[in-house]
Amino acid sequence: MTIHPRTRNWFLVSSPVPGISILIGYHYFIHSWGPKYMEHRKPFQMKNVLVMYNLIQVLLSTWIFIEGLSSAWLTKYSFKCEPVDFSESPDALKIARIVHVYFLAKLTELLDTVFFVLRKKEKQVTFLHVYHHTVMPMIAWGATKYYPGGHGTFIGLINSFVHIVMYTYYLLAALLPQYQKYLWWKKYITTLQMGQFCLAFLHNSQLLLYDCGYPRWSVVLTLPNAIFFYLLFSDFYKMAYEPDRRKKSTTTANGKIESNGIGRKSNGNDFEDTSNVSSIRKIKVVDKGKED
Repeated sequence: MTIHPRTRNWFLVSSPVPGISILIGYHYFIHSWGPKYMEHRKPFQMKNVLVMYNLIQVLLSTWIFIEGLSSAWLTKYSFKCEPVDFSESPDALKIARIVHVYFLAKLTELLDTVFFVLRKKEKQVTFLHVYHHTVMPMIAWGATKYYPGGHGTFIGLINSFVHIVMYTYYLLAALLPQYQKYLWWKKYITTLQMGQFCLAFLHNSQLLLYDCGYPRWSVVLTLPNAIFFYLLFSDFYKMAYEPDRRKKSTTTANGKIESNGIGRKSNGNDFEDTSNVSSIRKIKVVDKGKED
């Protein structure tokens, strides 16, 4: 591995300790301290915070996407294979800076889970959500420190596009909760996520065919991870949007409803499932004394 001569001293890049410490604190909060703190408290109403947070994420992802296109993928990069420019030229440093901002963005997205805990939406803190939010900052840190540019930035580009769509949905849902049922396209965000991992797999597979100087060993990490993410999102999609599977995920007994706790998931964010609200209300009318 070659440490980039400029990024090695950038914020949170010089050592893995700060990033690992943040992730340890993240897991401690979402699994232990946060739930205990909220146990006897009412959920926080965070409309203004969520609106501002989602707006910032939309703007941040838009900047990364536009800069990635204009600085690399629509101008000078090859989609077959692209090495990392380790020089200190203005173009190379600009791309490295974009990668660094992407890494910092992944850290800010840890707040997704923090907000779930503070709003007492623990069932949305799924394995897929936590795994995604844990792995992506680590991958982005490694890219910033060792390979801030080149072939691997493609996944960051398409991931930023997905996040523009996703956080725009969250922004509109937070601003206009009464119209959330009209935001029909949330189902397709999951499809977009699955397509993202297919593109990532195909794009990184080219490193097995072409040698441009970008490390081929990286496919050992990127290809299995793309497959794993695809399978997780595919399984979620089937459970969330295919009626037959959804019926199997909920059972009724003695007026109680039990759920497997899977939330509508996208790029590490969960969509709250409200499709069974009417049926739940009917059951509660019949048996008010029993509640899940």
